[in-house]
Amino acid sequence: MTPLNILYQDEYLVAVHKPSGLLVHRSALARGETEFLLQRLRDQLGKRVYPVHRLDRPTSGVIVFALSSTVAGLLSEAFSERQVEKRYLAVVRGKAPESERLDYPLREEDGTRPKAEMPAMPAMTDIRRLDSVELPVQVDRYQVARYSLVEARPLTGRRHQIRRHLSRRGYPIIGDAKHGKSVHNRFFAEQLGAPRLLLAATYLAFDHPLLDKRVQLSCALDDTMIALFNHFGWAGHLPLDSLRTPPHATPSALQAL
Repeated sequence: MTPLNILYQDEYLVAVHKPSGLLVHRSALARGETEFLLQRLRDQLGKRVYPVHRLDRPTSGVIVFALSSTVAGLLSEAFSERQVEKRYLAVVRGKAPESERLDYPLREEDGTRPKAEMPAMPAMTDIRRLDSVELPVQVDRYQVARYSLVEARPLTGRRHQIRRHLSRRGYPIIGDAKHGKSVHNRFFAEQLGAPRLLLAATYLAFDHPLLDKRVQLSCALDDTMIALFNHFGWAGHLPLDSLRTPPHATPSALQAL
């Protein structure tokens, strides 16, 4: 089995590139599954790891685990208090807006009870169109097919938030079996060699819970998405694996801004 790509590790936490199609950990929704990111990482490191946030099974990209329950509590609080900056890249149907804030409340989808019984929770996602492409093929009812590369920055953390927001706005993510459109998903799978959900977590930034620094992580795409970006002429938007750890800004420095 190919080792997981570790993007950052210290004595308190570790960040890795989660492959598309791999569940993060066991849950009520994962009946019958035998392979999980948490177990693979634990076996690779030879030590226990603790989840602090989630990525959907078909989504790839950067994810952080704590190496103790204490650090897990601190990091989980940072995620729930919206102190973590997250960016994703998505390939969507249509020519997406140049820039927009999607502000649609969402009901939770946790599988414990019907979605209609769940309260609608505030949910916001900032999106920006980075590029687009027009293909001279009829995939749907139009003579040409248009697709966009979108950067999404979720400001809240609802389940499937980016997927549901972009679908609601009319620009579903390619490869999304639940919220997308099958004719476009099939076209990408059969004609463009991209059978997966085209959503990747490419950037994560947070204040280290115990060290005096900010951790800024960039995560490259997988081979499927890299090939697609090159095919569409989007190579200039390809992220690279990188790490920056600038010191925390001091109060005096903040006040001077």
